[in-house]
Amino acid sequence: MAVADNGPGDPEKLERAAQVFAEVRGRLFGIAYRMLGSATEAEDLVQEVWMRWQAYDRATVDNPAAFLATTITRLAINELQSARVRRETYVGPWLPEPVDTGADPYLGAERGEALSLAVLLLLERLSPTERAAYVLREAFDYPYPQIAEIVGLSEPAVRQLVSRARKRVLVERRAPVTPGAQRKLLTAFVAAARAGDLATLEQLFAADVVSYSDGGGAARASRIPVVGATRVAKYIRAFAPRFWTGVEVTWGTANGQASALLSRDGEVFTVVTVHASEQGIDQVLWMMNPAKLTAATGGRRQESE
Repeated sequence: MAVADNGPGDPEKLERAAQVFAEVRGRLFGIAYRMLGSATEAEDLVQEVWMRWQAYDRATVDNPAAFLATTITRLAINELQSARVRRETYVGPWLPEPVDTGADPYLGAERGEALSLAVLLLLERLSPTERAAYVLREAFDYPYPQIAEIVGLSEPAVRQLVSRARKRVLVERRAPVTPGAQRKLLTAFVAAARAGDLATLEQLFAADVVSYSDGGGAARASRIPVVGATRVAKYIRAFAPRFWTGVEVTWGTANGQASALLSRDGEVFTVVTVHASEQGIDQVLWMMNPAKLTAATGGRRQESE
């Protein structure tokens, strides 16, 4: 008696499908995260792609990795369009969700591009398709013909999208200092902020420094960015006495950069990082929204101050 072919749901075929998916899962998450700036939303999309992959007629797919990358990119484009509508009603500044990159520095990318929080903030200004083209090219080095197929545009149009996005990022972002210098500046900033040392804070800052606090309405935080070296320094000094009481500082790596994880009674309540250039610290990023702290707190080194 002939054995029936149960199609894509056959146990052996599902096992092979799981193996194929596992091989590219890191890349899928890396694409979705850079597209959305949210580890939670990226993980949801990865799960959606897995469900689709299980149910799909996989025998018709010649290149599973390309198929899966196309699927998650198109889902991310759609999700980003919806996310932008939601962010219009977000309470206070919206910051990308920081992720702990200590274990996986590149989140599935061949290069660590389009990963820092400062760059992800800039990418928010791009259209969803423009962002997709930039991420696929700059972070994952996809060839232009494949990007064109993924986003459904001609190759010349994709080249133009990537070029335009690259120029916007380069023009609006100052060249960062080395990772070692960024770590030293972050350490000095935390010490000065904790002490309420106005003079030192002003010395550390670039003249046009901006402090962004993401509380999402769930944590007490400034609902507008604070701009300028003197204003930011005075702002930080003003809340120092109450903010730093009972705080333990541990150090981690978020989005490829040193970060400070602030805990009280053993629970992380804030992740702080800085972007710095030759002019000094030009961005201070405070993640205080409890819903966006989980991905940044795994595997942190227990060095305390």
